[in-house]
Amino acid sequence: MANATPGSAVRVRFCPSPTGNPHVGLVRTALFNWAFARHNKGTLVFRIEDTDAARDSEESYEQLLDSMRWLGFDWDEGPEVGGPHAPYRQSQRMDIYRDVAARLVDGGYAYPCYCTTEELDARREAARAAGRPSGYDGTCRDLTAEQKQAYEAEGRSHIIRFRMPDEATTFTDLVRGEITVQAENVTDYGIVRANGAPLYTLVNPVDDALMEITHVLRGEDLLSSTPRQIALYKALIELGVAKEIPAFGHLPYVMGEGNKKLSKRDPQASLNLYRERGFLPEGLLNYLSLLGWSFSADQDVFTIDQMIAKFDLADVNSNPARFDLKKAEAINADHIRMLDVRAFAAACEPWLKAPHAPWAPEDFDPAAWAAIAPHAQSRVKVLSEITDNVDFLFLPEPVFDEASWTKAMKEGSDALLRTARAKLEAADWSSPESLKEAVLAAGEEHGLKLGKAQAPVRVAVTGRTVGLPLFESLEILGKDRALARVDAALAKLTA
Repeated sequence: MANATPGSAVRVRFCPSPTGNPHVGLVRTALFNWAFARHNKGTLVFRIEDTDAARDSEESYEQLLDSMRWLGFDWDEGPEVGGPHAPYRQSQRMDIYRDVAARLVDGGYAYPCYCTTEELDARREAARAAGRPSGYDGTCRDLTAEQKQAYEAEGRSHIIRFRMPDEATTFTDLVRGEITVQAENVTDYGIVRANGAPLYTLVNPVDDALMEITHVLRGEDLLSSTPRQIALYKALIELGVAKEIPAFGHLPYVMGEGNKKLSKRDPQASLNLYRERGFLPEGLLNYLSLLGWSFSADQDVFTIDQMIAKFDLADVNSNPARFDLKKAEAINADHIRMLDVRAFAAACEPWLKAPHAPWAPEDFDPAAWAAIAPHAQSRVKVLSEITDNVDFLFLPEPVFDEASWTKAMKEGSDALLRTARAKLEAADWSSPESLKEAVLAAGEEHGLKLGKAQAPVRVAVTGRTVGLPLFESLEILGKDRALARVDAALAKLTA
């Protein structure tokens, strides 16, 4: 368990900042922490890192909570749940951070730094020009009381820097194995701003220490900060603030297009996009779990309970994972098929009403929807596709896709439609097989196989060349409405 105490109960945390819409990389991190906690019968702490007043918002905070609920995540400590380490919003813990920062300074683990931005920039540029590391050079590390007083007299403000050890840092990453970082690559760093506001570099480890987090599972982009946090943990242990150094595991990047890390600004990164398109939480989480983890060599589709039962950090891959929208949709489609038809019908309800549905509310026929739902379930990849698939049932007339019309209504289609209409008129409309035989017979009279023969009929009745099973759709639409639409198509063709 790396640095965590052997046998200690697993305690992990998910600690997002409430800035903007949640993104899929954030969800993947939450998922791995949640699955790890549940697999090990441990504790998930949900903590809100809202110390950046300029970027954080209450609206984003509410979106975070709503997203966690929609995804099906539960947490053992945190907002709306409480717990022994409350409060769980960093904006309500400022007195704690001020106290710890003061103790770090008093103990010699941190010190005031009076360097101006201009001075820091100049020294960094000189170091780069000389081929030396450009991190902080320690100018204020060992100031005398007189030097500090002189800077104060000049009116200089100061930040608080943590004093990094002079030796290399070695730790075992749960995903990447043993890592060693040389001291010259990790210099003293700021933990408190000049205005007294604590920085992430302080508040995050302090909260992890006080909340007794045993495992820190987070994105690869935070790997470089780990030696700093380990050094800070050692100081916090000596001060009696922390009990142990947690084990660290850094999850692989999620890549977007062009081999670039998927950023919050990428359109496909927004969690809301997938909610709005009608991804099931189970389908989306199944796909996101595959971004850096594998259930088995020959199985990509599984339930959340199956994932929890099998989740092991040893199976997390350190290589970047590419987000593939088509694969995400395919896995979501599998989860749609796994639903009981009644659950599928209920899940589709938002897309059968305004503002998604183009039909009037009074034209929606619950009986027709119940009849078509089993056929639709096997066709859609995301729930939002249901609207276009069933609109022909509830609109007074089909909405013609002009490309479909051009593709299906070729020379001779009017003659075929007349023959099909006559045979459908005489068919048994309580039997999809009878309707199929009618169209098949019409096609045979015109030298066409079923696929070619049914295309004009489908477009005449539904407006599209692709859709739900045609003959079941005809039965549910009903004889009078279906034949009236064939008549309207014939009129359009001969106008």
